[in-house]
Amino acid sequence: MAKCWAVAVMGIMVGMVAGRKACGDEPPSPAQLWTALERLRPLHEPLGVPGPHDWLAHHDEPGQTFEQYLASKPVVPRGERHVLYVQPLGSFTPTQRRIITLTADFLARFYGLSVVVRDDLPLSAIPDRARRTQPEWGMEQILTSYVLDELLYPKLPNDAAVYIALTATDLWAGPGWNFVFGQASLRKRVGVWSIHRNGDPDAGPEAFRLCLLRTLKTAVHEVGHMFSMRHCTRYECGMCGSNHQAEKDARPLWFCPECVAKVWFATGSDPIERFRKLAEFCRENRLEPESSHYEKALKRLAGDR
Repeated sequence: MAKCWAVAVMGIMVGMVAGRKACGDEPPSPAQLWTALERLRPLHEPLGVPGPHDWLAHHDEPGQTFEQYLASKPVVPRGERHVLYVQPLGSFTPTQRRIITLTADFLARFYGLSVVVRDDLPLSAIPDRARRTQPEWGMEQILTSYVLDELLYPKLPNDAAVYIALTATDLWAGPGWNFVFGQASLRKRVGVWSIHRNGDPDAGPEAFRLCLLRTLKTAVHEVGHMFSMRHCTRYECGMCGSNHQAEKDARPLWFCPECVAKVWFATGSDPIERFRKLAEFCRENRLEPESSHYEKALKRLAGDR
């Protein structure tokens, strides 16, 4: 296996996809991935001490190193499972539709998978027993466990790497929860996220940009869970948990070295081409700090420090 992957690893894993095809769909070794991610560490900040209302102040989580991820026998795209399905749920404005289209494009670049946006499912697919009016704020909410276990999982397409619903309706996760931005299964390959708390994209260019950025962050985070990735507790990372909007806004759109290595391992995406496509997307959509990060990562991975 090491000999077979030598070509793929030259130039810090340029040509990973070609190497995978030549090796019969085998992933790169941990040592080969480690070489690449070490070049990225200087671009990432350690996770700070959580504030009193932050995620880690209320959730005791051990994190998940790259080695622990490998040992968990993660759910990853293999064989016929190669499509990421996005399921719109409920109604959307034309501008929200544009957010969906851009999010599907970004997911394809982030995970190196084909992305298909399915025909809408009406909100009437959610029964009364899986709905509520939020007792404090008064908005309608739908129960995430119903969406995952009873709406999506029974309809999981055979070629689905993951199947994730997107809705403009607020979400809650059952007793003890006020709301959640999204939720996903670590094993069943299904998930759901909402744009309800992401702002009004029709309120102007900056509001659109903010809504898009928030939606992208939740999308890549929830798909990461569906590839068996747990919350990051080591770096400022897109896989960190978020307890409120300010904490979510502070999270980056990129993954830390440990978590991006999990993406490479899971999907077999070419790291160089991946960073190039992500930088291009962010430039085109005026996500300037994000495009700068991806361009720096691209240079470091290619050996130009």
